[in-house]
Amino acid sequence: MGAAADLDRHRYLSLSTFRRNGAEVATPVWFAADGAKLYVFTLADSGKVKRLRHIARVLTEPAAIERAHAALRRKYGWQLRVADLMSTLSGRIRRRAWIEIDVE
Repeated sequence: MGAAADLDRHRYLSLSTFRRNGAEVATPVWFAADGAKLYVFTLADSGKVKRLRHIARVLTEPAAIERAHAALRRKYGWQLRVADLMSTLSGRIRRRAWIEIDVE
């Protein structure tokens, strides 16, 4: 079992990024593993997206975004569907950034 699969047994991940001054910013996130990759989504204008660009890839291709979204739907089921509905109604779904982290 790989590192991504080990992590995927958990419901949440505390994702730590670091500001330029070295201050750690820990954020709990929903995540899902697919192979050796972890997928996370967050608001595109959040500070963590800028900080994550150093260690992860922000997905822009529709097929890659769908792969990430499908992995999260498999893991969180109805909970993600409710979050998607609320995000759609509020207009926040268009502001999502999908992030791919290679853990192996």
